[in-house]
Amino acid sequence: MLVEKYDGLLDRFLKYVKTETRSNPASSTIPSDPKETAFLNELAGELRDLGVENVHINQQSSYLMGTIPSNVDQDVPVVGFISHVDTADFNAHNVNPQIVKDYDGHSNIQLGQDGKYQLTVADFPSLKKYQGDTLITTDGSTLLGADDKSGVAEIVTMAAYLQAHPEIKHGEIKIGLGPDEEIGTGADHFDVADFGADFAYTVDAGPLGELEYETFNAAQAEIKIAGKDVHTAVAKGTMVNAIQVAIDLHDSLPSHERAEKTAGREGFFHLYKFNGTVDHASMTYLIRDHDRQTFEERKHLLQRIVDGLNTELGEKRITMKLYDQYYNLKDALKDHMDVVELAKRAMEELDIKPDIYPVRGGTDGSTISYMGLPTPNLFAGGENMHSRYEYVSLQTMERALDVLLKINELNLADHQ
Repeated sequence: MLVEKYDGLLDRFLKYVKTETRSNPASSTIPSDPKETAFLNELAGELRDLGVENVHINQQSSYLMGTIPSNVDQDVPVVGFISHVDTADFNAHNVNPQIVKDYDGHSNIQLGQDGKYQLTVADFPSLKKYQGDTLITTDGSTLLGADDKSGVAEIVTMAAYLQAHPEIKHGEIKIGLGPDEEIGTGADHFDVADFGADFAYTVDAGPLGELEYETFNAAQAEIKIAGKDVHTAVAKGTMVNAIQVAIDLHDSLPSHERAEKTAGREGFFHLYKFNGTVDHASMTYLIRDHDRQTFEERKHLLQRIVDGLNTELGEKRITMKLYDQYYNLKDALKDHMDVVELAKRAMEELDIKPDIYPVRGGTDGSTISYMGLPTPNLFAGGENMHSRYEYVSLQTMERALDVLLKINELNLADHQ
């Protein structure tokens, strides 16, 4: 049976998003949730059925890996394509995607039947870009999971098409589908040697044309404050209000350097968890900056504030666990910009304008690149990720598939 290029893409995506794979930040297992393991095993069966070779789940990382063998005689650098199977910390139970065909580019889209939530052009002007497209949305009760099951569907559909069309010449291609990207641990144990690629791309960015190779440097600070709770009648000179200490700590940081007050290459301190009573308080900060020196200075500033407050309190009542999460992808790719240029050429030959900008976040490619495998990030199509307002254009997913195939084509042509 003749397999057309986009055959199965939509059906795969709909099937994948209906499979719950939300990762669990409280877990210490790899993967963090058994649902991810079950889904990876399903995908392994699908890849084997397509004829992908050496399909296995790496014991070190739990990445599902497979190989599409070269069908040419000459040596061609091995390219890898990587996506993650887990979804983010928003309701992912009973995902019920809606399909909006031939969207008119200006109407609001009702999510579900209860009228509670809508995708409105006023709130989400990006909808205007998709006139004539088929959009896949949520029903308003869950996220969609296009981050990153759009990437997974695009990579698997690429494999299906190439396996069905041996006349399309290409070098060796590696597939990597991994867990736990959304909790920041998925790539920590990635096995570069087992994967076996010379360079790779994560297929995990957003709208059409996104090509990402500059990310934040990232750290997390987990702070605990031990207070002393006594009756307010005798509080003077005795009480240590852990909530107030937390407020004092937060107020010591630059108020204009918060996530909600920064953009572009501006870094920040982001307090995103806080729990407290007089007796005990806990705070969790994200520290972000594109510049490595400024990033280090931010960490040092927070440490000085903690140390200074402990001195004022006369004893060590504040403890902090401060650790790095990932580093700026650009620094790891500075000697491998040919990998970025290859993706850029692929987009341009397909009349897709590359959208390159400093990412205010990170990707698994950041971690993997620092392991020695250059891995920039390609668009997969999703909009409004991690929310009930998430949606994706089928046509953008098709264009992402085009880019993967074009990268293989150009990689071969460059080495003939």
